[in-house]
Amino acid sequence: MNSQRLLAFGLRFYIAVFFLYLFLPLLVMAAATFNDSRFPTITPWDGTTLRWFGELAADSGMWQALSNSLLVAVGVLCLAVPIGIATALFLNTVSSRAKPFIYALILSPLLTPGVIIGISTLIFWRQFGVSGGIFLTVLGQATFISAYVMLMVMARLQRFDRTMERAALDLGASQWQMFRRILLPYLKPAILSAAVIAFLQSFENYNTTLFVVGYDTTLTVYIASKVRTGLTPAVNALGLILILVTVVLAIAYEVKRRREQAAVAQSGQAMVLAESQEKA
Repeated sequence: MNSQRLLAFGLRFYIAVFFLYLFLPLLVMAAATFNDSRFPTITPWDGTTLRWFGELAADSGMWQALSNSLLVAVGVLCLAVPIGIATALFLNTVSSRAKPFIYALILSPLLTPGVIIGISTLIFWRQFGVSGGIFLTVLGQATFISAYVMLMVMARLQRFDRTMERAALDLGASQWQMFRRILLPYLKPAILSAAVIAFLQSFENYNTTLFVVGYDTTLTVYIASKVRTGLTPAVNALGLILILVTVVLAIAYEVKRRREQAAVAQSGQAMVLAESQEKA
């Protein structure tokens, strides 16, 4: 076996081990959903059952917690994405000596423990009569999630050709028209990716949410409380449903993307064919 084959074999082996390490816990969690044991485990196997899906359907507390998590995630999207985009555009245009300080200041919530953010958010807003709840959870999470959005948008802005912006302004376009027709379409992939990251960061957040959620309960807080009182495989059933929904959405997006690429390629071929026929 030569060095090239050995390298290829090692690369395949590494990729296989990586994906096994990544997906094995999910497979174990999915398998535990169908175990008749009252604990979320696959050993010992007490028999195959579907009753945990029924337990999940009857657990109104879990569904309420899930709806609260989705509501908070949507609120964080509506707040963090515009703030992150505006901050990225601001930092991209600032050229003063204060730019490194402003950049570090905006990123500081990412380096702050979630417990500190949750406690400080609760203490600050209680001075204005705002107690814990969905609204305060959105504010607490948006303080650091907006930094993720800013980083992703700024990474996209680094490759933006500023001559396109100046050309549009020289041709009579306003700042809003330039932003809407040139800059915003260019930033669209980064904004969509940042929105997905923001949604997932909000949905799975626990440390900050625990201190600001008040009497409301999100899914992570609910599951943590169930760990203390007795966790059942109904949680596994919910996790399996979320995994299946994610896989279906990913497949649908990939199919749509490939169809759009095929349509663009066909239109390009049609234009080339039409030009060749005109020349002939």
